[in-house]
Amino acid sequence: MKLYLQYFSMLVRCQMQYKFSFWMMVVGHFFMSFSLFFSIFFLFSRFGEVDGFTFPEILLCFAVVSMAFSSAECFARGFDVFPRLIKSGDLDRILLRPRSVIFQVLCSNIEFSRLGRFLQALLILIYAVLTSGFAWSFDKIIALFLMLTGGFVTFSALFILYAAFSFFTIDGLEFMNIFTDGAKEFGRYPFSVYGEGILKFLTFGIPLALFQYYPLLYLTGRSDRIGLIFLPLIGFLFLIPCYAFFRFGLRRYQSVGS
Repeated sequence: MKLYLQYFSMLVRCQMQYKFSFWMMVVGHFFMSFSLFFSIFFLFSRFGEVDGFTFPEILLCFAVVSMAFSSAECFARGFDVFPRLIKSGDLDRILLRPRSVIFQVLCSNIEFSRLGRFLQALLILIYAVLTSGFAWSFDKIIALFLMLTGGFVTFSALFILYAAFSFFTIDGLEFMNIFTDGAKEFGRYPFSVYGEGILKFLTFGIPLALFQYYPLLYLTGRSDRIGLIFLPLIGFLFLIPCYAFFRFGLRRYQSVGS
């Protein structure tokens, strides 16, 4: 942890060397994300609800997904740009160091400008909580916390999975963006609105619905099954096969040298 904090401090100082540029990036990400918010706002100005969900409930869903994605994009950014490490040969340098490859990739790129998107989602979350009309008991607060935590871990696992494919394809596979950037886009609404087939796939295949949809049912009072609160923790289990696949690819990596 001490070494990670040293990397963290170093990257903060590096990115703050050009303060104006950094803060413009933060502000840009902050306002750019409002395009998604306005699309929801204009939809609800015409229709009162979507699949039975009210405006504050949809905002709560949108804020959770956006906060989870932006935090994962900030701290797990090294895996999102992992193909560059392979093509540039920097991965060879990482393999020579007496530290875990996972740890070094995590520390190689922390994108603090993504905090603008996180702050925007946080403001929307606060607004949704204040206007939802829910009775925020202790169990619902825990559910919201686990949704955010499970979402962060799930998106981080997807970035690791994306990086693992790079060992076999060199370039990143664009279809993986469906489950990262794409999930951020269509995750603004509960996954049930896209049909039963999509919901099942995002439950048993890529577990995005486990932190987004099912705990939301408990928060909104559509279900009283308290077990739904803990479904986001399956994101930690999803991390295991993603990490195993990354290690599998790493063992077969043959360097870029001759």
